[in-house]
Amino acid sequence: MKSKIENSSELPIGIFDSGLGGLSICKEIMDVLPNESLVYLADSKNAPYGEKSKEEIITFSIKNTELLLELGCKVIVVACNTATTNAINVLRERYDVPFVGIEPAIKPAALQTITGKIGVLATKGTLSSDLFLSTSYQFRDELEIIEVEGTNLVRLIEKGELEETIPLLEKYILPMVNQGVDSIVLGCTHYPFLIPMIRELISEEISIIDSGEAVAKQIQNLLEKDNLLNQNTASNANRFYTNNDVEILKRFLKRIDLDATEISFLEF
Repeated sequence: MKSKIENSSELPIGIFDSGLGGLSICKEIMDVLPNESLVYLADSKNAPYGEKSKEEIITFSIKNTELLLELGCKVIVVACNTATTNAINVLRERYDVPFVGIEPAIKPAALQTITGKIGVLATKGTLSSDLFLSTSYQFRDELEIIEVEGTNLVRLIEKGELEETIPLLEKYILPMVNQGVDSIVLGCTHYPFLIPMIRELISEEISIIDSGEAVAKQIQNLLEKDNLLNQNTASNANRFYTNNDVEILKRFLKRIDLDATEISFLEF
């Protein structure tokens, strides 16, 4: 039986990720929809999802969804590429609430490439998923997709050790560049935090593409269609919860200049 929640424009947007990566999506949402309230779950205790089995990813995604429903969310953003590609169909079948997912932005890269070569930096869980394989297969005849697994990047980002990723980024990014890519798709919501370091390694002619802005616009369209846009700015409140280190969560929120009504540890 599907679970239901009341439709109300003043209810918050619920967002979950395998840790802190989805904060990059929160920033995009607030830029596009400043009147909305957010509830964010950082499942850092179980990060990275990209190294988990499909069954574990589905279990975590169900747990996170049910907590966000308990907190009264009107729409749920699966702000994790791995969870989207492995679990979102299960969630949509199980719950009567709109879901918005994240997947690598292969189509935008395909539309703008000149060399016909694009790079995709993503987790193992995303690159091996059925959804990613079916999406990338659509473009196999017209472009070369160079896939690279970003092993250990999420672990370092979750610790707040962004500078420590530079040697790994050199290992992952430079071979793509040497093979002639003109776009690099970031297939994990954690990776936009690494854009300054990636930009140092590549020329300005190479585009860095992530899904954040497109996802925010998709949420806006969904809320408009369902008449769920919040018109009451007095109800605005952003709550952020982690099941790991609250201080690291606070540092990331400060890094992206995102206002928070509450930042707390929550066991989930």
